[in-house]
Amino acid sequence: MRLPTRGGIVEIQADRQGAAGKLYTADGNVDITYQGTRLRADHIEINFESGDAAARGNVRLDVEQQHLEASEGTYNIKNGRGKFKNVRGSLRVTHLPNRNVLLSENPFTFEAQEVERVDARTIVIRKAWVTVCEPDKPLWRFRASQATIKLEHQVALENATFRFFDVPVIYLPYATAPLGRRVRQSGFLVPHFANSSSKGFVTGTALYIAPAEWMDFTVGAEYYSRRGFAYAAELRARPLENVSAGASFFAVNDRGLPGPGGVRQPQGGHQTNVFLDAFLPQGWRAVMDLNQLTSLTFRLAFAETFERAVNSEVRSTLFLTNNFHGFSVNFTGRNYKNFLSAQPETAVVLRQAPGARFSSVEQSPWRNVPVYFGFGVFADAVHRSEPGFDSPDTVQRFEIAPRITIPLRWGPWLGITSTFLSRSTRYGGEMAPANTFVPQAFVRNTQEATVDVRLPALARVFETSASRWKHVIEPAFIYRYVDGVNDFARFLRVDENDTLTDTNEIEYGITNRLYRRAHGGAAEEVLSWRVAQKRYFDPSFGGAIVPGQRNVFQALDSVTPFAFADGRRDFSPVVSDLRVTPGGRYDAQFRIDIDPQKANVTSVGTLVKVRPYKEAFVTLAYFGTRNDPALQPRSQQIRALAGYGNTTRRGFNALFGFSYDIRQEFLQNQVIQVSYNGSCCGLGFEYRRLALGPVRSENQFRIALLIANIGTFGNLRRQERIFE
Repeated sequence: MRLPTRGGIVEIQADRQGAAGKLYTADGNVDITYQGTRLRADHIEINFESGDAAARGNVRLDVEQQHLEASEGTYNIKNGRGKFKNVRGSLRVTHLPNRNVLLSENPFTFEAQEVERVDARTIVIRKAWVTVCEPDKPLWRFRASQATIKLEHQVALENATFRFFDVPVIYLPYATAPLGRRVRQSGFLVPHFANSSSKGFVTGTALYIAPAEWMDFTVGAEYYSRRGFAYAAELRARPLENVSAGASFFAVNDRGLPGPGGVRQPQGGHQTNVFLDAFLPQGWRAVMDLNQLTSLTFRLAFAETFERAVNSEVRSTLFLTNNFHGFSVNFTGRNYKNFLSAQPETAVVLRQAPGARFSSVEQSPWRNVPVYFGFGVFADAVHRSEPGFDSPDTVQRFEIAPRITIPLRWGPWLGITSTFLSRSTRYGGEMAPANTFVPQAFVRNTQEATVDVRLPALARVFETSASRWKHVIEPAFIYRYVDGVNDFARFLRVDENDTLTDTNEIEYGITNRLYRRAHGGAAEEVLSWRVAQKRYFDPSFGGAIVPGQRNVFQALDSVTPFAFADGRRDFSPVVSDLRVTPGGRYDAQFRIDIDPQKANVTSVGTLVKVRPYKEAFVTLAYFGTRNDPALQPRSQQIRALAGYGNTTRRGFNALFGFSYDIRQEFLQNQVIQVSYNGSCCGLGFEYRRLALGPVRSENQFRIALLIANIGTFGNLRRQERIFE
């Protein structure tokens, strides 16, 4: 039967139908459809004027992606409100891709003694359980006295118990979980638990608050049974499309581990980061990245990963910049701190703040004359402190450096670019013997010339049935001359501007490149191999070389980052850098420095990345220095990482990694992660060992239960994972 109503056509199918005034009655396989809503039952009584329907026996309701099965219930087909008893239901929801959460395509399933459909987007279920597992044999589910479902938003559980294999695991008086695309919800995060040989039993939780669409923050605390309390906070904000900001804080109130004689040695402290990146009107951009760390001991003792723990640097930078018509204006501030040792704690601090810079790219006033002019001007206040020396807080520094560039080209065979620069720098003080500072201003005037010679590249093309190959040989020569530095020892060295020395040098090198292009595809570089060296015609660099000690300045570190000069130098090491990137499964780099003047290999580095099968991966790295210990501490380290899959991938996933110091025969770091993820949950385990000398030797044990579409129980957190 088809009945027209004010909102549309109501279609009724049943074995028997009857009417008494405004009330229609249907029995036997009753099937009612109205505007996308389908209501089925053994018996239904419906008032078409009000839209109210009462159903009994095998009641089934389908609305959009919602499905309910009940013993009986009432439902208004016009406004979507209704109540049902002894219900089993499911909701199909859409989830955005998320690398941090195990996702399941299973519907959200529940059973309840009573279900109330408040409106088209809200459902309240009482005395219920919910899950995204297969409903007949769920691996996990929540039991709750009441749950409020906001479609495509969240489910809020009251007096909930999480059960794994129907065993109660944790009780939550109130909990929410995302249900669909909208996942930014305020509330307490799931508590986590762990064990560590250094921290003891670890437990904690956090409060997540999203007061606006453009901002959220997290505040949390952890308790270490052997150490004390740890506190953490993180703020993220994007108030405007072109403005992003953030801040983080981590602190430990440490009572310390017992030392000699039972005396506790606290290692607590805190670290802070404040970040801002803003694109402002009229081309201005402001960036701020401020970091503060109380001590290296704190980082070594409480950093969660080996890479963070061994980082001895703390950098802070802020700048305001604008680029227009080939000119650049910058207002800057920088602070760099490098901890030299933890016990006793020593550090080098370099600061440039405040500072202002104005510069231009090369520009020619004549259209047909290849002569280009440019300049750079800066003024700032600098500071340096290190063991045995501390400069004034602000030492003035000012520089102006005009330059002329003349590029010349003779057909495809030869290109020569010459640059002439005059640099005048004024310092507000100078270094004196015995590491003392004299506040007496002086001026450094230098003349510099650079000639870059580019010879024609040699190339040959090879063709196979599947692709074309091209081998290119690129020779290069760069001559550089600097004069006028004089008395290099008197400069307060803060950045590369202060490491300029007299030099008369030529750098020569050759680069081999191998390209491949499949038929119909784009060209890709498969291999590059660069070999380069410098010849110094002024072995003392204008007297800057100090025999018997480590010397580092521009003319030396521009060819290799490893110190090699402890006396007069005629040649730099030969630097060989080979990169193999065939794409897809393989990637490798091999670097070696060979010092012909001392007839030895000074450094070797190797990095190999392989993906041999599907999601399997292997990374191997070796690094060693073999120079004079006075120039570079000798070391030999090997690192390895091998695994399959990732934390939220379905199926079995595993990873193993370690760092080993060959020279000291010392295992610095070791980590094992193993997990298995099913269709609705997963279980992950991690063992991690950190050996950081006398400050920390720790074994960590972590376990995590991944709940599909919700999150993680445990403390194997994303920021500490190493699959990514």
